[in-house]
Amino acid sequence: MKNKFIYLAIIAAGFASCEPEFENTVDADYTSGDADFTSYVAIGNSLTAGYMDGTVSRVGQTYSYPNLLAQQFALVGGGAFTQPSFADDVNNFGGLALGGLQIGNTRLVIDASQSRPENIAGTSTINVANLQATAYNNMGVPGAKSFHLLTPGYGNLAGVALGQANPYFVRHATSPTATVIGDAMTKNPTFFTNWIGANDVLSYATNGGAKPDGTTPADDHNTTGNINPLTYGPNDITNAGVYENVYRNMINTLTNGGAKGVVCTIPSVTSIPYFTTVPFAPLSPTALGGATNIATLNAQLYGPLDAIFTALGEPNRVNPLSATSANPILIFDADAANRSAQITAALSGTLGVPTATAFGMVFGRARQATANDLVVLPASSVIGSVNSAAPAGININGVTFPMANKWVLTTTEKTKVANATATYNAAIRSIAATKNLAVADMNAIMNRLVSGLQIETGQIYTANYFSGSATEGLVLFSLDGVHPNARGYAVITNEIIKVINQHYRANLPLHNPSYFPGINIVSSN
Repeated sequence: MKNKFIYLAIIAAGFASCEPEFENTVDADYTSGDADFTSYVAIGNSLTAGYMDGTVSRVGQTYSYPNLLAQQFALVGGGAFTQPSFADDVNNFGGLALGGLQIGNTRLVIDASQSRPENIAGTSTINVANLQATAYNNMGVPGAKSFHLLTPGYGNLAGVALGQANPYFVRHATSPTATVIGDAMTKNPTFFTNWIGANDVLSYATNGGAKPDGTTPADDHNTTGNINPLTYGPNDITNAGVYENVYRNMINTLTNGGAKGVVCTIPSVTSIPYFTTVPFAPLSPTALGGATNIATLNAQLYGPLDAIFTALGEPNRVNPLSATSANPILIFDADAANRSAQITAALSGTLGVPTATAFGMVFGRARQATANDLVVLPASSVIGSVNSAAPAGININGVTFPMANKWVLTTTEKTKVANATATYNAAIRSIAATKNLAVADMNAIMNRLVSGLQIETGQIYTANYFSGSATEGLVLFSLDGVHPNARGYAVITNEIIKVINQHYRANLPLHNPSYFPGINIVSSN
């Protein structure tokens, strides 16, 4: 099929340096190659659904990468592409409501007068109970883990309040006992994309390792040999064997009728802005109240703790605060040696047994954060705030009271995330090879994005969070710090198109990411 399209070209051959880019209009023979896009079905989670800024909204959904892919597929005979209806999102607020209660937050926006993200003011008009009972081409379900796609009842309205069903799938499941993969197969796919598995490890990471304060390493069952997903907590890492079996089942089902497709690897989730925006050492001398206050903190808390830990062979676990440079936050580390008894014993003579006991309980697994720790994005509003549940006098989060486990992903926890991601991706590649499917290496793309990803227009994007209007056009992530914005989804779409063109000998045009919106800035909220 012959069409017109705009592209940017760089004249390089024969010149000592690159000439400026320019636009040129050419005729192109677009073809589907060895692929058949008559019925394209997308399987996945929030990344497939078009989730951004903390929700799925009526407008945001239109920028989902499957929808952008389908637009290009239509140029070579691709059939109609449908997505779950969000027509009831009349104000484009996103969010979810059930029984008159809001169960999902509205989308995040930047209030230009305050320059910080906040949920858009208003109430969601998306009622989960308005059942569509329809299978769609885009079967991306926000929040879904791999095994959820094969679980009957995952779309049962009665299970939402019990935490047994997914409200997004409930809205369009064809029956209370339907499965995501089963509904997808009713579309008789000739081509598919499958990008599932990020949530199998992401929820563990975004919850700071998913271990409650006060636990010991033995209490962490997230990476054991548990092969029964029905017993998993919401933040547990999915067992590698379970993931591989589920993934193989899905691919066998999707290809049973001869469909071809693209599978996507799982990105390194710890490289996204959710984990890289808040520094481990944000406590400036000014923020700590100046030199006098710092001296008091060192005399009454940091000095004694440093002395105790040093005597126990851990000299750098806590160091005195600096009055001239930024300081790390104090954190709870469930994997640290518990020094509660030693702290109590060392301080009983000066503080008295009751106070010393309280100190032992609070700081027994405390340490200062290091550059190897990742502080999650929501922690920015917690650091330095008063902890109402902490003892008086030592109740400032991150300063005199350790930040709770959920706010920090430690080195040990990062390793568990990395190991799970690596095993998932090995399974994806291995299973894809048995069916000769194309692989879009989104993990590699994320790694390139961290250092700087240059796209076809010459523009360079990085994995940064929104930091003001000056860099608005360079940001590919939405305000939730996890999901792409519209421009980011366009970049993802192009990476998948490149893989299709190469593996299936197709000729599909790319989108120009600069034509897509970035961060949503409102004048007031």
